[in-house]
Amino acid sequence: DDVLGYGPLAPFLRDDTVTEVMVNAHDRIFVERDGRLERTDAGFVDDAHVMRIIDKIVSQVGRRIDESSPMVDARLPDGSRVNAIIPPLALKGPTLTIRKFSRDPYTIDDLINFGSLNPQAAQFLAACVKGKLNVLISGGTGTGKTTMLNALSSFVPGDERIVTIEDAAELQLQQEHVITLESRPPNIEGQGEVRIRELVRNALRMRPDRIIVGEVRGAETLDMLQAMNTGHEGSLTTIHANTPRDALSRLETLVMTGGVELPHRAIREQIASAFDLLVQITRLVDGSRRVTHITEVLRMESDVITLQDLFVAKQPDEEAIAANRGSRLLLPLACTGLKPHFLEKMAASGVVLPPTFFRADIPQRPTFSKASYGGNQ
Repeated sequence: DDVLGYGPLAPFLRDDTVTEVMVNAHDRIFVERDGRLERTDAGFVDDAHVMRIIDKIVSQVGRRIDESSPMVDARLPDGSRVNAIIPPLALKGPTLTIRKFSRDPYTIDDLINFGSLNPQAAQFLAACVKGKLNVLISGGTGTGKTTMLNALSSFVPGDERIVTIEDAAELQLQQEHVITLESRPPNIEGQGEVRIRELVRNALRMRPDRIIVGEVRGAETLDMLQAMNTGHEGSLTTIHANTPRDALSRLETLVMTGGVELPHRAIREQIASAFDLLVQITRLVDGSRRVTHITEVLRMESDVITLQDLFVAKQPDEEAIAANRGSRLLLPLACTGLKPHFLEKMAASGVVLPPTFFRADIPQRPTFSKASYGGNQ
């Protein structure tokens, strides 16, 4: 295994139940399996052994790591993402994180089976994508944002031209008319960098029907908003945030990082008119990922963007928790009964939901299950 380049990590990279491998030190290797972190018995001989493996891995992608360039973030030939950082930045020795590439991406049916959302919510989200709504998927680290983005993107009609833009290509769209773009970091001399923002701007010249950005995290946010507000409907992206309201605040902050001075109200108006829908994902303490909110972005009222929850996973009452002590508690995602304002926009794209669709669910008891999924982002 050392000859092939992965040493003691090889068994975990071959194990389909492992989604992420983390080397904290030569004698501390952790993996994520079925949504849970666990320490393994494997280890390297010493720090020099870790360095040899890191060198072999990064050399596969034409990169170099040393004291003058002690960090590498790259995509491996099989699609896995690797991040390595070594001394002097890593004080206790070289560290390595590998996020494995899933050869069989999860579908929306898989997410239903895992308990991440229910069939009614899944049907609604599929209709929203087909109806060309602009969708923002929000969640913390490791909540499964990319997994959800990939699942929802599968509902884009096959006759539409899709341009995907990512820092490291992870999306696996099965449609025929897909252009995949990936940003490029600067070389050792600091030259040749191509940022997400430049790719978003270039995508607008490629006659896209849909623009899908893996994650907005910088100045490209303003370009994405402007694209949505100038006729590029049906766009999808993700953002790191813990609640729907936090997602809007983070969008505003990211726009301001672009160096363009705009009044706060003007930024909020751009956000309110750009996005139609927010999908909030949370990772529970047991490792399971759940959609907790599907929220409509309405309009500006005063200086605040108003939101309307269409589906919400409510916290169970204390009696339900006490009755199932020691079991995994899954929050039931329920329709609020409120009808979204964007139904006419969807209808213009030929997608019509029946009037009875948004009838509030009969109150459900919380369910307890071992369902989980290993989506990384």
